[in-house]
Amino acid sequence: MAITEAIILAGGLGTRLRQAVPDLPKCMAPVNGKPFLTYVINHLYAQGIRHFIFSLGYKSEEIVDFLAKDFPHLLFKTCIEDEPLGPGGAVKKALSLAKEKSVLVTNGDTLFKVDLTKIDTFHTLSGANCSLSLKPMENFDRYGVVEIDSDCLIKSFSEKRHYESGLINGGVYALHREKFLDEKLPEKFSFESDYLEKYFSKRRMFGIVQDAYFIDIGIPEDYERAQTELSEMP
Repeated sequence: MAITEAIILAGGLGTRLRQAVPDLPKCMAPVNGKPFLTYVINHLYAQGIRHFIFSLGYKSEEIVDFLAKDFPHLLFKTCIEDEPLGPGGAVKKALSLAKEKSVLVTNGDTLFKVDLTKIDTFHTLSGANCSLSLKPMENFDRYGVVEIDSDCLIKSFSEKRHYESGLINGGVYALHREKFLDEKLPEKFSFESDYLEKYFSKRRMFGIVQDAYFIDIGIPEDYERAQTELSEMP
């Protein structure tokens, strides 16, 4: 059965974007007159996602108002953090509202235009706990690198430094809901270091390479780049 449910992590403060976008959650930063989150929702909807769970924190009311106004027919729930739980804690809390066996998880400030059918098929057939979407990159230092073997099983995570080339974690995951909740993870934790890096050698975690469009608006330079690159996108 295809993945039709997604969690969008949209509770970030956006401190590195403060100068360019004051007083807004990061995912609400305007790109060509529309909140960046618009592009994320439209892409996921086009890929077959029909039920959305928005994990919110900082200025959550801004996002709730935006959804009601711009996406009145969207089927969604909100999961609001009273205090920051870290990305892992946010995923765990939001999963309590999910219904499907497997759920897509992504970030509200990153657009990775993956083919969801490819992720879904691989994730289901492999019996994975978690399937990561990996983006090939060249000459970068903002991201760590993920290595996979010939069966796409994750072999290692390497720290951020300068790389001439490598596969980065694009921040789009297919997650088996029950297997994840069975891990008995704490209320507050990092999804990457406390789940992915801790469990990849003990669980079925795979990396699926997709050389699709990717942008993370977390720093001003890439936020400015989004204004140009997303101008032709819906």
